[in-house]
Amino acid sequence: GRKKFVIVLKNGKNIYPEELEFLINKLDIVKDSMVFGLPKDDDLLLSVKVQYDEEYVKEHFPNADEKEIEKMVWEKIKEINQSLPTYKYIKNLILTKENFITTTTAKIKRHEEIKKILNK
Repeated sequence: GRKKFVIVLKNGKNIYPEELEFLINKLDIVKDSMVFGLPKDDDLLLSVKVQYDEEYVKEHFPNADEKEIEKMVWEKIKEINQSLPTYKYIKNLILTKENFITTTTAKIKRHEEIKKILNK
């Protein structure tokens, strides 16, 4: 992973977001994801912003609303958490159908996305 994206928790543990995104992006319902540390008190809350795959949802869950989609994605993330050490557990989910802000090479502009999340 890229060194500058490393999330360092208060306990000194390092988390490489790409490692978790790789697992999350393998889910059928997920189009793209971004793992980041959301500032909380004096530590970071390991969070993920997930862009769900609208086509997949329409095809497989035509009557699902945002809440149900969020619940499905959260269940899958909890399953992924089970395969990880506890300090790498994702504890917060932001669900969207909007595309991420990306570079010309289709990499997510993490700093801009995080700024957008914090300003909401």
